[in-house]
Amino acid sequence: MAITQALCTSAKADFLGGVIDLDTDVMKIALYTSSATLDATTTAYSATNEVVGDGYTAGGNTLTGATISTSGTTAFVDFSDTTWTTATITARGALIYDSSKSNKAVAVLDFGADKTSTSGDFTVQFPANDATNAIIRIV
Repeated sequence: MAITQALCTSAKADFLGGVIDLDTDVMKIALYTSSATLDATTTAYSATNEVVGDGYTAGGNTLTGATISTSGTTAFVDFSDTTWTTATITARGALIYDSSKSNKAVAVLDFGADKTSTSGDFTVQFPANDATNAIIRIV
């Protein structure tokens, strides 16, 4: 089982078809254990191998502050960082998904290793909002 960072292939088609709207849809982020299998072929949110622990609710957090920008020929989006407070959890990765559209998968995040919080904050920080570092970008 593995988590491989990717923009989900189904999301690419959903962007082109106008199904997913990052400006108006409710985007969420769910955390997963190292037992999860998530990659470009992931099509929807699933609770299978999702993190379980104090301070974490199944389905994850709602993402806020979506900012869509362009630079040169690249379009990209940034979200505000999100935090689970007073959490006791271990996560290996995450799935960004569109809860407004049947929980369609958008992007898989690979943390590179297990990340743990013990009765503390667990924060997912989105990188600089630019064409090189943004998590979700169309080149």
